[in-house]
Amino acid sequence: MQESIVVNGPLITNDATVLGILALILGLVFYTSNSRHPLCRSFYKYIPALLMCYLLPSLLNTFGIVSADLSQVDEVAKYYLLPACLVLLTLSIDIKAIVGLGSKAVIMFLTGTFGVIIGGPIALLIISALWPDLIGVSGPDAVWRGMAALAGSWIGGGANMLAMKEIYGADGKIFTVMVTVDIVVANLWMAGLLYMAANHKRIDAKSGADTTSIDRLVEKVEAESRANAKLPELKDYMIILAVGLGAAGFAHLAADYLVPFFQSNYPGLKKFSLHSKLFWIIVIVTTIGLTLSFTKARKLEAVGASKVGSSFLYVLVATIGLHMDITQIVEAPKYMVIGLIWMAIHVILLFAMRKLIKAPIFYLAVGSKANIGGAASAPVIASAFHPSLAPVGVLLAVFGYALGTYMAWLCGQLLRIVGS
Repeated sequence: MQESIVVNGPLITNDATVLGILALILGLVFYTSNSRHPLCRSFYKYIPALLMCYLLPSLLNTFGIVSADLSQVDEVAKYYLLPACLVLLTLSIDIKAIVGLGSKAVIMFLTGTFGVIIGGPIALLIISALWPDLIGVSGPDAVWRGMAALAGSWIGGGANMLAMKEIYGADGKIFTVMVTVDIVVANLWMAGLLYMAANHKRIDAKSGADTTSIDRLVEKVEAESRANAKLPELKDYMIILAVGLGAAGFAHLAADYLVPFFQSNYPGLKKFSLHSKLFWIIVIVTTIGLTLSFTKARKLEAVGASKVGSSFLYVLVATIGLHMDITQIVEAPKYMVIGLIWMAIHVILLFAMRKLIKAPIFYLAVGSKANIGGAASAPVIASAFHPSLAPVGVLLAVFGYALGTYMAWLCGQLLRIVGS
């Protein structure tokens, strides 16, 4: 199937049309999920609407209607809508309340990091019993080299993945295979996280997790919104767009100067992702949003700032789903099995730690995604629980950027011992 897609090309190549289709899908999901029709109510009782916003776009890529590799819609969402969204979701946040969430979020994040570090070598060791030819290779096509690059992505992000590729000398072929593993396995786990986000109250109630601090933060934001709520006017929406897109534009401008500056003067800081434009954009817009939370701009929440931000976020969810192609699982079964085992170890450790410290499922989800997805998707998962929780995802993701290179390098050393 993939060969025919490559030869004939996707059915739709116009990104304006792609964006229109994604908007129609989101509109359909929101319309049906709020319908009183018995069939719709029965369906969404078991399948969360947010999950459908993610899975339905994947069918466009799977069946060759749209090519995620050729489309630039996800770049627009990631570089324009995501920054604006983060500003609008953070301008009403309470910094003291975030600090009051405690240490469990950090513990879950570090557990996720540890799961990636040891999961890779264990997965390679297990799979070598079935396919011995995967180990004992020392050249640039060695599986362990590609896995070291994947570790960079699963702890930090794309910049860390490329850094590990260069550090460990993985060739283009094995790197491409691991990119495919990254897309498929990470997106399968994202689907699971979205499902848990939609059912988090039931999951936490069953486990007895203490969600008091999270509930207090959410309730405070909602109470302020209700107290200051008013019917929004066109003026209000234009100001919301001005703040969101204006901050995003400023972040891009600043990043255009900061990235070349650090590349020229501080090449050694590449390992901290300071050469990544997206890193700077995320950091700057989050800083702007948090700064605005101390000003009168926080009153924009009363006229729907977080709703506008969330609408941007759902477009981002749809574009992320566009990259999912389930048929790719059969393209390289050995490597997919490695990825699935690796991810399973990461997930098992997270659930074990969650049970040990009685952490809410929110901390598990965001702690995992801050590793596996980074700043592009950790806020998505956090906002799936509640828009006011998006900054928690951002802060942990930035933490992941900082740790990414060091921890991925350590994982690469362990992989080298097992695989060479």
